[in-house]
Amino acid sequence: MAEAKKIATNTLCSWLETGQPVSILDIRPLAERMEWYIPGSIHFDAYDKLKKNDTDALNGLHLDKAIPVVTFCAGGRMSLVASKILQAQGYNVFSLDAGMKGWSLAWNTAELAFDSFTIIQFRRTGKGCLSYLIISQNEAMIIDASLDTEAYEKYLLSEKTVLKYVAETHIHADHLSRSKQLADKNKVSLFLPMPNKVSFTFEPVTEAVAFQLGNISIKTIQTPGHTIESTSYLVDDRVLLTGDTLFINGVGRPDLKANNEEAIQKSKLLYNSLQKLLTMDENIIVLPAHTNQPVDFNNKPIQTTIGSIKQNVTILQLNEEEFIRTIQQRIPPTPANYLAIIEKNISGDFSDINPVDLEAGANRCAIS
Repeated sequence: MAEAKKIATNTLCSWLETGQPVSILDIRPLAERMEWYIPGSIHFDAYDKLKKNDTDALNGLHLDKAIPVVTFCAGGRMSLVASKILQAQGYNVFSLDAGMKGWSLAWNTAELAFDSFTIIQFRRTGKGCLSYLIISQNEAMIIDASLDTEAYEKYLLSEKTVLKYVAETHIHADHLSRSKQLADKNKVSLFLPMPNKVSFTFEPVTEAVAFQLGNISIKTIQTPGHTIESTSYLVDDRVLLTGDTLFINGVGRPDLKANNEEAIQKSKLLYNSLQKLLTMDENIIVLPAHTNQPVDFNNKPIQTTIGSIKQNVTILQLNEEEFIRTIQQRIPPTPANYLAIIEKNISGDFSDINPVDLEAGANRCAIS
């Protein structure tokens, strides 16, 4: 039998972006499927049988043989076994190279257009990270860069836009920040909210800082709670980039790198920050730094409004005491490798690590 064919993450992304017919088969255990998956994929739990070299592991699976099949697992090994079985059955089948580890770098974009500015939302569909390129009159600002710098530079070049600022909403714990690399490469200042413990040069962001971009202004709003330095950015009084403070269906977790007492204190800060945001105009669009669902290749921005959040995120309707108690009860498992990721983001040096290995794992930033 011929060797099973592999497909790279970027090739599968291209297929999905262009609407090429494909059956994507997830052969992982159900518990892993529930953590994170590829949008549009079919789940068929065959992992244990495949591990035992059971050639009947995929019996009962019926797919259209006229459509290519892509199998995937956690790291790309058992999906190769599944591919060989399906290949023997007459399918045109590929195994996703590096599995969900490799898929953690998959991304797509969506655009929000306004009369005086445009926002490109970069979505790491395999990780849930959201970052933003804001353009006004051929000047650009990038916030929460989580992708390789080339992803953003491609857009800057295509839009004939000059990068003016790079900024972060906070020091991230579930992905490596590419903001320092992006700022260094483009010789622009990196703006980080205070206080923080990073060991490299940056420009401090406080509420006194406002960014002039083209013909718009981007204001800063200190929103501590998820982290002490957490900051939101208000773009032209119409769009609010909330980092991990406020999501479209929940709020940020206050417990990372904190003992129980510190987590309670951060919960109080978070409550006050959220109350501040909820007093803003209900028509303001909210764009968070993460989503807790895989992102479809549909070009639809992940967004909501202050008004919709006030109505639909019930935890925000609690008083302070109830909010703090509920937050403590609903804290999810900690993200994989989060301490190592924080330390790398503090040092700014990723030369001794493989980002794919360190960033593997589901997004666990939100509490709803």
